Amino acid sequence: MRALIAEDEPKIAKSLKKGLIAETFSVDVVEDGDSALSYGRSEEYDIIILDWMLPGSMDGQAVCEALRSEGVKTPILMLTARDSTEHKVAGLNSGADDYLAKPFAFDELIARLYALLRRPRNLLGKALIAGDLSLDPITKTVNYKENLIDLTAKEFALLEYLMRRSGSIVSKDDLISHVWSDDDDVLPNTVEVYIGYLRNKIDRPFNTDVIITKRGFGYHIQQ
Repeated sequence: MRALIAEDEPKIAKSLKKGLIAETFSVDVVEDGDSALSYGRSEEYDIIILDWMLPGSMDGQAVCEALRSEGVKTPILMLTARDSTEHKVAGLNSGADDYLAKPFAFDELIARLYALLRRPRNLLGKALIAGDLSLDPITKTVNYKENLIDLTAKEFALLEYLMRRSGSIVSKDDLISHVWSDDDDVLPNTVEVYIGYLRNKIDRPFNTDVIITKRGFGYHIQQ
C-alpha cells in the first residue's frame, strides 16, 4: 500500500514514515501544501495523511478541497493541533475522511488508516480473504488452509496489494507504484523476482495456483 504524508514538522514526518514503513506501506513525504496538491493529483495513493497547517500557498484544508474538486477520491486523514468541534467539522466538510488531533498515539493513527482502507467486498473480519488464502493486515500474518506462511515485509506488502485488488488484473507499473517508494532501488525485473518469491512460499509448497500471471497485462489473485 502506498501512502503520502504531507507534514512540515520534520520529527513528526520522520516518525510517521518510519512507522508506516514498519507497517509495510511505501511512503512519500512532502513538506508544503503546493507539493501535497501536486503529488496528490498526479500520483496514485491508497491513503493520504494531510497536516492542516502546511506552509506554501495553501494549507491542508485547501489542499483537501482542491483534490476533491478534481475528483481525487483517495482516503484522506487530516492531522492538526486544532481540536475544537468547529475545526473538526471544517476539516471533514473540506472532504477529509477522518480527523486526528495532535498529539496522537501512533496505534490510533494506524487503526484509523486501516479503517479507511477497508473494503467490505474483500474482508471477513479484519482479514483479506481469497479462497483458502488469508492475510491479516493488523497482525501481519498470512495463512493458507491454516498453514502460517512466513513473508518478508516487501513480500507481505506485495501480496496485500494484490489481495486488496482481488478479482482485478494488476499491472507491473501499478505494483511498483503502490508497493515500492520513490527512493527504492527498483530494477526492471524487481516485480517478477518478488512474484517468484511469493510463488515459492505459497503456490509450490501447497501445489496450488494462487498467483496468476496474465501475460502482457499483469497479475491477479485466484479467488
